[in-house]
Amino acid sequence: MTMHGAAGPWERAQAALGRRDLRQARAALETVLQQDPAHVPARVLLAGVHLGEQRLRDASAQLVLAARTLPDDAATACRVAQALMRVGESAATRDVLQHRSIAQCRDAVVLASLAHVHQSLGQHEQALALMDRARALGFDHPDLRYFRSIQLQFNGRLEEAREELEACLRLGPTYGRASLTLARLRKASPEANQLAYIADQLQRVAPGSEDHAAFEFARYKELEDLGRYDEAFAALSRGNALMYRRVQHDPARDTRQVEALIARCTRELLAPGGDGNDDGPQPIFVIGLPRSGTTVLDRILGNHSQIVSAGELGDFAHQLRWSADLPGRSLLDDALIERLPDLDLDDVGRRYLAQTRWRAGRHRYFVDKLPPNFLVAGLIARALPRAVLLHLHREPMDVCFSNYRALFGDAYGYSYDLQALAAHHRNYRRVMAHWHAVLPGRILDVDYRELVSQPDAVAARVFAFCTLPMEPGVTDLSRNAAPVATLSSAQVREGIHARGLSEWPRYQAQLEPLRRAL
Repeated sequence: MTMHGAAGPWERAQAALGRRDLRQARAALETVLQQDPAHVPARVLLAGVHLGEQRLRDASAQLVLAARTLPDDAATACRVAQALMRVGESAATRDVLQHRSIAQCRDAVVLASLAHVHQSLGQHEQALALMDRARALGFDHPDLRYFRSIQLQFNGRLEEAREELEACLRLGPTYGRASLTLARLRKASPEANQLAYIADQLQRVAPGSEDHAAFEFARYKELEDLGRYDEAFAALSRGNALMYRRVQHDPARDTRQVEALIARCTRELLAPGGDGNDDGPQPIFVIGLPRSGTTVLDRILGNHSQIVSAGELGDFAHQLRWSADLPGRSLLDDALIERLPDLDLDDVGRRYLAQTRWRAGRHRYFVDKLPPNFLVAGLIARALPRAVLLHLHREPMDVCFSNYRALFGDAYGYSYDLQALAAHHRNYRRVMAHWHAVLPGRILDVDYRELVSQPDAVAARVFAFCTLPMEPGVTDLSRNAAPVATLSSAQVREGIHARGLSEWPRYQAQLEPLRRAL
C-alpha cells in the first residue's frame, strides 16, 4: 500500500468525518482511492460512510475489494475481517483470516481480536488457538481469561474452562459473567458454593450493569442447587429486572412487526420460484425458540455421516438485508419487513449459499441452527427450495421458564420479563401457524419431549424428512466431539436426558402470572 499523492484528500476525509459530513468524507475517500486503489484504510472508512448513508451493498463491495489488496500487516487484516463480518461477508472473512501475515503476528492484542472474529464465524478451534498464542506472548486480562474459558467450554475441555474462570475472577473480581458461567459448570453444595463471594461482589459491581445482573443470575443458580427455591427465584427476578431495564424491549413493536410480516408473506409471495440452482451441499435449518432443544437435535444431525453442523449462522438475515440494501443488526425491523415483497428471493438464496457452502466440506448437508430464524422460515423455504426446515417446539411453560432463567446479554430482550415472554410466545405460535398454513408440509415439527424420551424414533423421522437413511449411534451425543457454541454446550456432552422437562413447577406460585398469560 502506497501513500503517494493521497495525503491531501486523506486529511480532508478525516476532517469531514470528524464533523460528521458523510458527503464530503465520501468524496475525499473516493479521491484517495482513485490515486491509490490499494489504500485499504480508505476502503474501510468508505465502507463505514456507505453504512452511515444506509447503502449496505456499496459498503460490502468496498470491504471485499479491501480484502483483495491486504498489506502484509495482521492488524490491517484484523480490521478488514471485523468489518466484513459486520456486513455479513462470511466467505471473504474466512479468506482474510487465512492471510499470511496472521501466521507471523506477534502482537497479542491483535491475535486476541482475531480470535473473536474466528469465534463470530463459528471457528472455535481456531479461536482458541489464537487466544493461546496471545497468552503465550504474555497477554493476560480478565476478558481474555473469560473468553478463553468460553472457548475451552465450547471445545469440550470443561475442567480447564473452570480453572480459567477462577483465574478470570481473581483478575477481575466483579466479572459477573464469569461467576455465572462457573455456576453453570459445577453444581453448588453447602460446602462449596459462591454465595459469600457473590454477596461481596454485589457490593462492588457497577449498579445496573450486565455484570450486576449476571451476579444475580449466578446467585439464583447457586441457591437453586442448594434447594433454596424462594431465595433463588427472588435473585432471578432481580437479575431479569436489571436486564429488562437495560435492553428496553418493546413487546408492542414486536407484535406489530409479526402482524406486518404475516400480512406481507402471502402464499403468492412464497410460491415456488427457482429450483435451488444446483445439486451442491444444502442447508438444514433448525429453528424454534431458544432453549427448545435445538442444540440436542443439531448434535444428533451432526452425528450423521452426510451432515456437518455449521453452528448458529446469521447469513440468511444478512442476505435479506443485502437484497434490501438496508444495514441493520436485528433479524427483522419495520423497514426490512416493508421491503420484503420487492426482494429477489432467488438471489437471496444464491447469495446465502455462496456465503455458507464452504462450511459443508464434502458433506451433503450443513446445519444452520439459529433458533430465531423461525421468523423468516417462509422466506427461507422460498429462497432455498432444496433446504430442509426442522422446527423444535417445547411445552410453553418449560420453554418460557428456560428462557427466563438464561442470561442472553442484549439478545432476546423479551426473555427478561414474564409478560413480554408470554407475548413473544404468542407471536411465535402465530408465525409458525402462518408458515404451516401457506407452506403445508414444508416444515417438520419436532417435539422436544418426544426427542428426549424416544430419540431413535424421532431421529428416524427427521432423517427420513431429510431423505437420508438412519445410521446407528446417531443419538449417542457423546460421539460428537465437534465444538458446540450454545448455552447448553456443557449439558449436551452428557448425552440425551429428560432432566429439563417440567422444571418450572418448583416455582409454580411465582410463575402463575406467566401461566395465566400463556
